[in-house]
Amino acid sequence: MQHGVYLEFLNFSGGEIFVVLIIVLLLFGGRKVPELMKGLGKGIKEFKDASNGVDNDTPKKDLEKKE
Repeated sequence: MQHGVYLEFLNFSGGEIFVVLIIVLLLFGGRKVPELMKGLGKGIKEFKDASNGVDNDTPKKDLEKKE
């Protein structure tokens, strides 16, 4: 039964999401929000690449030589 309790806090309605977005806009301002989202997107992409074992620092030619 407690499994549902832990996931209950993730159940946001449209109004709650709107309030959170307004608070973020007030805290960081209109110019910083796109920069924050860009950084967040890069971080998520790097995390996904790392979890899949993709290494962008190693050139493909070096990988072909190792095989």
